[in-house]
Amino acid sequence: MTPSDASGNPWSDLDRPPLNTTSLRRGLLRPDGLWTSVDVVASTGSTNSDLVASGGAEGAVLVAEEQTAGRGRLDRTWSAPPRSGLFFSFLLTPGPDVPAERWGWLPLLAGVATATALARAAGVDMALKWPNDLLIEVEGAERKAGGILAERTGDSVVVGIGLNVSLRADELPVPMAGSLALAGAKVLDRDPLLRAVLRSVEEWYGEWRRAGGDPGACRLQQAYAAGCATLGRTVRAELPGGRELVGEAVAVDGDGRLVLATEDGVQEPVGAGDIVHLRPARPEE
Repeated sequence: MTPSDASGNPWSDLDRPPLNTTSLRRGLLRPDGLWTSVDVVASTGSTNSDLVASGGAEGAVLVAEEQTAGRGRLDRTWSAPPRSGLFFSFLLTPGPDVPAERWGWLPLLAGVATATALARAAGVDMALKWPNDLLIEVEGAERKAGGILAERTGDSVVVGIGLNVSLRADELPVPMAGSLALAGAKVLDRDPLLRAVLRSVEEWYGEWRRAGGDPGACRLQQAYAAGCATLGRTVRAELPGGRELVGEAVAVDGDGRLVLATEDGVQEPVGAGDIVHLRPARPEE
C-alpha cells in the first residue's frame, strides 16, 4: 500500500513526497547484510511498539510516514506532521558474544551512527545529548531535532529513532525543537537520508559486535565522547526516585554511564535519568 495522508493522496504536499519502499529495499537488503526486511506504513501508533509485538527477526526495519503515539524516554510523546521526518525502528539481537550489560550502548551507538551519517549525507553538524537526544544548531541556538528510544524484548533490542527533517518553524511542537531544514541541511530527501543512517548503524553495530560489545575496542566510546555536547558542561541529573545531582559531566564510562564531578570532589556515574544542561561547555584551553 502506498502511504498517503487523510485525503488519500500521498502527493498532497509536494515538499514531502512519500518514501519509496522499493528503492529502500533495493538499497539496504543484501544476503550478507544486517537488514532483513524494510516495511513502510502510512501511519501507526509507535514503530517501537509494533516491532516489539511482531517478534520479528534481527534486522527487521519498520518505518512510519506518521506516528500518532510516538514515544520517547520517560514516556514522553513525539508527534509531527505526516512525512515531515523519519520515524523508524529496527530490531537487533546482539547474541551470546556480547554480554547483556553492554547492550546499554545500543542507543548511544545509534546516536553516533545517525550523527555521522547526517554529517555526510545532509551536510549538517549534529551533537549528542546524553543519553539519547540529537541536537542541531538553529540560528545560533542549540535545538533538539530527534531522539532515540531502545527497549529490550526477550533476547533482542528494539531501537527507535525519530528525526525532524522538513518541519517548519510554525510546525515545531515546542520552541526549543528544531529540524534539518531549519539547520540549513543540504539534503532533505528522506530516502537517501534513511539509507545513510541505516548503513551507518549497520557499520557501527558490526564493529561493536565483533569487539564483543567493548566500546573502547571498536572506537565507539571515543566517537561518542567526541560528539557529545553534554561533556564539559555543568548539568543537573534528575534521577529516578526524585533525587537530583548537579555537577560537571566529565566522561562517559565503559558502561555508557555519564560521570559527573560534583562540588564535593566526588565523581558519580549516572546510568539513568533526565539531564538538563545548565551552562555551556568550558572553552578549550
